[in-house]
Amino acid sequence: MKVGFITLGCKVNIYESNALKNELTSRGYTVCEADETCDCFIINTCSVTNTADAKSRKMIHKCIKMNPKAIICVMGCYAQTNDEAKEIDGVDILIGNGNKKSVVDTIDKMLKGERKEKRIDILDILETHEYEKLGVTSYDHTRAFVKIEDGCENFCTYCIIPFARGPVRSKPIDEVIDELKRITDHGYLEVVLSGIHTGRYKDKDATFSTLVERILNEVPKLKRLRVSSIEMNEVDDKFISLMKDNKVIADHLHLPLQAGSDLILSKMERKYNVNDYINKVKDLRSARPNISITTDVIVGFPYETEKEFMETYNLCKELKLSKLHVFPYSMRKGTKAALMPQVADQDKKDRAKRLIELSNQLELEYAEKFIGKVLDIIPEQEVLGGLMMGHTSNFLQVFMPYEEDRIGKLYDVKITKIENGKIYGEILKN
Repeated sequence: MKVGFITLGCKVNIYESNALKNELTSRGYTVCEADETCDCFIINTCSVTNTADAKSRKMIHKCIKMNPKAIICVMGCYAQTNDEAKEIDGVDILIGNGNKKSVVDTIDKMLKGERKEKRIDILDILETHEYEKLGVTSYDHTRAFVKIEDGCENFCTYCIIPFARGPVRSKPIDEVIDELKRITDHGYLEVVLSGIHTGRYKDKDATFSTLVERILNEVPKLKRLRVSSIEMNEVDDKFISLMKDNKVIADHLHLPLQAGSDLILSKMERKYNVNDYINKVKDLRSARPNISITTDVIVGFPYETEKEFMETYNLCKELKLSKLHVFPYSMRKGTKAALMPQVADQDKKDRAKRLIELSNQLELEYAEKFIGKVLDIIPEQEVLGGLMMGHTSNFLQVFMPYEEDRIGKLYDVKITKIENGKIYGEILKN
């Protein structure tokens, strides 16, 4: 029997879907992309914005329409936070977060005809304190995503995620090390540490930087270690020292800013101010002068006027961040910010457009610094035009002449040109 997957949202969702794919495959199911021949659909949803909610609903209805006789399983953040999900006709299984592992047994019973009634299983996620162990044995990419943590307790005023994912829970450190050893034994050279609030990782006395130190010392086959995203106030001196001394840590950090105005940061109830962020960037560049620092920015947050927006714009420009992920503020019911004075939609669109244009400029300026330079790269896949694509340590996407036997291996690449927004390079022969 065939089970089709649709995974929306973050790298944690990707990891959790991979774990379920592995378990279903071990039970004899064929796991595939969603199409009309599937006997069951699993939609792992996202709810980080209103747009994500809408996309989740769209994918659910698409699967129901694709094969009305198939079992429809909806799980994840949209299921956890939206009561409307319970009322969607055609959904057979509705599971939130914290208990996704149970979905495999339920699907198994339904497909075998042992269970027919609709199942709704939504935990009280704010009272869920145990880390759900989901094992992954194979991955979809040349880089392996490893979930080390779940949950968030920041409760930023704009964010629904603490209500969707619950409090911080961490995978035991020895299990993380064992998983990375398994991954590298299977030939993976690059691992991305992922979580909802990755930098809050804690297992007894072990912090995030302790975990990174142990990985560097105990997983010798690992050639590149990435962090999916980390808050600036969780990049401690120990982590920066590790970056300075060990090139296995990728030359790239995604460091969410959200706003470059102290007024807006305070309204968001972020845990830092503008000077804190500036100083952290300086510390990182002291350890890694050419590091790529990318960020998230929300525009049109309540109370933001043109003055506060320009503070954000100018800060991003002055810091020469290498890419901005720009999000117009999306009001979420149940959050503090939903009760604040709202910014006009047109102002949000205009500011987002200007910030995206700045991001394009900053991205090009950062990439141009490396023309003629040699960087390390892991080719990932063949693309059109007789080329293959991969990412450097500092997360430049580079296109090179295709050579099948080089996929998934580490090489030096010389950056030769940038043309029509694409970076090209040539692998140096050993």
